[in-house]
Amino acid sequence: MANLIDRIAFWKHTDNLSGIGKGVVAGLLVIVLILGGLGFYWSQAPSSFDVVAAAKARAEQRGYLNNSKKLAVGYTTSNTLYEIVDTLLEKPGGFITNDIMPPGVFMDNMPAWEFGVLVQSRDLARALRKEFSRSQSQSTEDVNLKVAEPQYNFDNKSWALPSSESEYQKGNDELLAYLDRLANKADSNAQFYARADNLRDWLSDVSTRLGSLSQRLSASVVKVRENTDLAGDPTARQSTETSSHTYVRTPWTQIDDVFYEARGASWALIHILRAIEVDFVFTLQDKNALVSLRQIIRELESTQATVWSPMILNGSGFGMLANHSLVMASYISRANAAIIDLRRLLEQG
Repeated sequence: MANLIDRIAFWKHTDNLSGIGKGVVAGLLVIVLILGGLGFYWSQAPSSFDVVAAAKARAEQRGYLNNSKKLAVGYTTSNTLYEIVDTLLEKPGGFITNDIMPPGVFMDNMPAWEFGVLVQSRDLARALRKEFSRSQSQSTEDVNLKVAEPQYNFDNKSWALPSSESEYQKGNDELLAYLDRLANKADSNAQFYARADNLRDWLSDVSTRLGSLSQRLSASVVKVRENTDLAGDPTARQSTETSSHTYVRTPWTQIDDVFYEARGASWALIHILRAIEVDFVFTLQDKNALVSLRQIIRELESTQATVWSPMILNGSGFGMLANHSLVMASYISRANAAIIDLRRLLEQG
């Protein structure tokens, strides 16, 4: 009898443990589902915004929009930079690149997208400080932009002391002060010079970035490339000898990262170029280059089409499966070629 009672007690204890185990498993499953849902939600790229409407809304909010509803030259471009960085900080999930907790720490596509946006933001901030806000090489830097530009170049993976977000917000605060001065007709120290040479210099940086992205995207499949480092100059030399040809290929673990970095860079460039169209409209019309700029925007807009595949495919060039990187590289290359033509128009007219 005592043995029977002991057996019954044992099985009751086993059932309790089983119930606890099921509860733990169910709890873990719920956590995984919640984190997975958050990760999916945070992975969605932000929608585009109207650069003119955003600029007018800010100018009106700050009390600088006059009865003619005309914005100061450069206000739209500068405000677009502010909006792009603000989107990085305020989108669902905030700035994810420096996250150390799930689900952000397990995500890689959105951090790659953020980096692409951040690079374009940094380039525009440098152009604002170095070129757009200065009348000539001997003129002084703008007091706000010389502080804002280094803030955007802060390490994008720093999560504390200080965090990346806090430094980028400081950059935006300084940019906002520049915007206020730019819109204030009584303050002649804040300027934005919409000249062809300024635009051409910034486009040179854009072309370099797009060229690099195009090469990395194309390297999703193995390629043999001739060494053209010294082409065009018979007297050119380099520090270390290299092979006459190289084999290049983006590692398969990085293919989706490069794809989303290019997608983020294109998203930012679309907005910046739309703002450039507003602030440089007379310069572009004078050079008969307005349609060229619009064609660049149209090519970049194609990079934002919906990706229907659950993952970035990497089929061979003419294989059975798609190669999303090569498709992206096609649009990026076409946009880059159009930028090169636009720079030539701005130089020659």
